[in-house]
Amino acid sequence: MTLSSDRVRLTVPTRADTAAITEGCQDPAVVRWTTVPTPYTEREAQTFVDALVGPGWASDREYTWGIRRAGSDWLVGVVSFRTEHRDLGFWLAPAARGAGIMHEAVELVVAWAFDRGAPDVYWECWEGNVGSASVARSAGFSFTGTGTARIPARDGGPTVAWTGLRRADGAPASDLPWPTASFPDGTDGPQHAGAHRDGP
Repeated sequence: MTLSSDRVRLTVPTRADTAAITEGCQDPAVVRWTTVPTPYTEREAQTFVDALVGPGWASDREYTWGIRRAGSDWLVGVVSFRTEHRDLGFWLAPAARGAGIMHEAVELVVAWAFDRGAPDVYWECWEGNVGSASVARSAGFSFTGTGTARIPARDGGPTVAWTGLRRADGAPASDLPWPTASFPDGTDGPQHAGAHRDGP
């Protein structure tokens, strides 16, 4: 299952992506805002591919793509859609940020979900993850509030999340304003792509 635009190509991660996944999961921001194991070794990357990606597709539970620049086979991030709550998760390697790559990847996956009949797509990130909020905002998600995250903190305890929703019919899911703290400069300023994923 490949999704593509002029600049981005999404394909299913395989063991051939082990080095790229391992490298991406060394990034302090990925570690801070996700529940990826730490330390993260090639063994964790292989387990991710074998135990999450493949079974996720086979069970219709979680669809995971590797993000690649058009014309390149090197994986620069991961984006997934989980069917139970129709929610997104994603992360992007540092060298690929700031170019709108994650925005395009999210647009492709959201359009795919809508084509499959999803009435909406849910997003959340832990409070303070400005990069993820910027991606969701630029991808047309409405801010729906602050509350307890569905994905617990790294220690398994509860944590606070910003949440958003994008509806298939194009209608705003909420009229709540995005929190000032969710913008890169702390004001209602420019939007920049960033990275967030609740796994692997």
